[in-house]
Amino acid sequence: MRRRDAIEAIYPELERSVVVTIMGAVAAELQSIGHRPNFFYLQHAMGLASSVGLGIALSRPELPVVVLDGDGSLLMNLGGLTTLARYRPRNLVHVVFDNESLLSVGGFPTATSTGSDLAAIAKGAGVPRTATVDTLEQFRGAFLAAQSAGDLTTLVAKVEAVGPAGYVTDLSLLENRYQFARHLKERLPKE
Repeated sequence: MRRRDAIEAIYPELERSVVVTIMGAVAAELQSIGHRPNFFYLQHAMGLASSVGLGIALSRPELPVVVLDGDGSLLMNLGGLTTLARYRPRNLVHVVFDNESLLSVGGFPTATSTGSDLAAIAKGAGVPRTATVDTLEQFRGAFLAAQSAGDLTTLVAKVEAVGPAGYVTDLSLLENRYQFARHLKERLPKE
């Protein structure tokens, strides 16, 4: 399965969620499908997408939060899984696109290329719902199930190590920050 196809398969559902993603291939592919003001792209923060998503999920429990992560990024902050499990935000779905490489920075292999199992690590850290999928149909089904489960989920999607021709996006990162903050403010509960 290709990551871009997987993102396209869940793209309609992302409209109703707050989405935090790493930079590189994930961000470039998501933006090429279509940017929305509820998408936040982390720059210079490899490994921290799940941590930022956790903060949003805890502070805004009424909003569904989706984190789009990568295996290399998650491996840089494995401790984040224990923190996710400790606080267990029931409104957070953590998607990890596992291509077994650091594709955006040269394609060096990650630990998953030699057998590390990110879903098992998440389960061992205490994440209540975990799964690994490797087909588009499995991915879409597991994602929809995770969104409706109402509990913290880490979903590992095994994807091919292919990406976009370039990783540069046309959205100013400063503008993205302001857009995203405005979006969160507009979605404050009515008193």
